[in-house]
Amino acid sequence: MQNKLDLSLLDGVLEEYAPVKGSLITILQHTQDIYGYLPKEAIERIADRTGIATSEIMGVGTFYTQFRFQPVGKYLIMLCQGTACHVNSSELILQTIRDELGIEDGQTTADGLFSLKCVACLGCCSLSPVMMINEDTYGSLTPDKTKNILKELREAAQ
Repeated sequence: MQNKLDLSLLDGVLEEYAPVKGSLITILQHTQDIYGYLPKEAIERIADRTGIATSEIMGVGTFYTQFRFQPVGKYLIMLCQGTACHVNSSELILQTIRDELGIEDGQTTADGLFSLKCVACLGCCSLSPVMMINEDTYGSLTPDKTKNILKELREAAQ
């Protein structure tokens, strides 16, 4: 049985931003900060309070890679697949993550600790290949360096 989502957590955000024209992205960012992703029920509440159609909200949410529609693990790995990272072997890093965690792009480990998302660009080309894990950036990655980072995070979570 799934817990009911506490939509009252959105009240302050909607009171502040719903009347402000052009504030949808800000509302979605705050919503994701609250819940960790954009739940369907929250999107419906936003639509109801702002008068913006749910289809328009979904259009904005799916356009920007920062938004998620499913819960993610404690550690969200965003692996850059941009040109600089690609030519500097980001595919090896992706394979290392797959091997170490047993997940593919868009999946979360069974223990809920790690989620993987391949992204078009992180804007850190001089550090390629690069990944972000939550707010931390890891650059000049090698398979061994990647394994060590994942090991350290797993140990820190215990």
